[in-house]
Order: sequence, then C-alpha cells, then structure tokens
Amino acid sequence: MSNDDSDRFNPPAEKRPNAPTGKLAARRQARSLAMQALYQWQMAGQSLNEIEAQFRVDNDFSKVDGAYFREILHGVATNKSEIDGQFEPLLDRPLEELDPVEMAILRLSTWELLKRVDVPYRVVINEGIELAKVFGATDGHKFVNGVLDKLAPTLRAAEVKAAKR
Repeated sequence: MSNDDSDRFNPPAEKRPNAPTGKLAARRQARSLAMQALYQWQMAGQSLNEIEAQFRVDNDFSKVDGAYFREILHGVATNKSEIDGQFEPLLDRPLEELDPVEMAILRLSTWELLKRVDVPYRVVINEGIELAKVFGATDGHKFVNGVLDKLAPTLRAAEVKAAKR
C-alpha cells in the first residue's frame, strides 16, 4: 500500500461506522481488513499468503473473525472471474475504470451474496455501503449501493422477494 493511501485506510473516528458488538463487530472488522487486503492484492499483485501473513502481523486480530477474513480473501481471489462477471454488466463504466477501493468492496460484497447465504442480503449491502463511506471516494457509497441494489435481486431472488412482502 502506498503512503498516499494511508489516510484512506485509517479514517478518523467520526468517519467510522457505528460499532456493532460481539460476533457482528468481529465480522465487520474481518470485512474491513479483507477489503484492505483485497485492495493490496489488486494493486501490488502479491501472493494471498504473503498479504494474509502481513495483515495478521500488522493488525490486532483479537477482535477480528480471522477465519472469516481468510475465507473472504481467498474466496474472492479464487472466484474473481465469476464475481466480476456478476456485477460487471451493472456498471456504468468499464471494469478497468473502477476505483480500486470500490472494486475491492464490490468483489467482497458480491462474494458474500454468492457464497454466504447465511448473511442476509440487506446486511451485505449495508456493510458494503459502510465500507465505501469509510474508505471510498466522496460518493463511492452511492455507486456501491446502486450496483449491489441491482445485483441482490439476481443473486438472492427468493430472499429479496420475501423481504418485499
């Protein structure tokens, strides 16, 4: 990660989302660190194992769902083509022109929608928006919200339909 990005990944307290507790907090921390690790993987091209090891050394994992962090990091990388293929048709620009932070968030959120049906789709969308508010560009959260709102009915049709009743 470059020095230019350090402020982006260490937001001031007032920009951090409301803190959940317990398992939810551990999951939110896992998502936040996984998004940063995915960003690094996209930008630097390091191996996942190197990135994972670095993150575990550089961050306090005592309040992080470490297994979920690992599952996201490796799950997104393993399924990158499938994941990108799900949200790419919904973009208003070519994939290559996406902000790298928004790309990492969309990949993480799409992976959760695809592979973690135990996580409600509304939680996936909300967590993606919160990550974009903290780490993304000024209106990045609106873009992420728009893409995930269009994607959820495709990937979680029954759940979305049931929620609308």
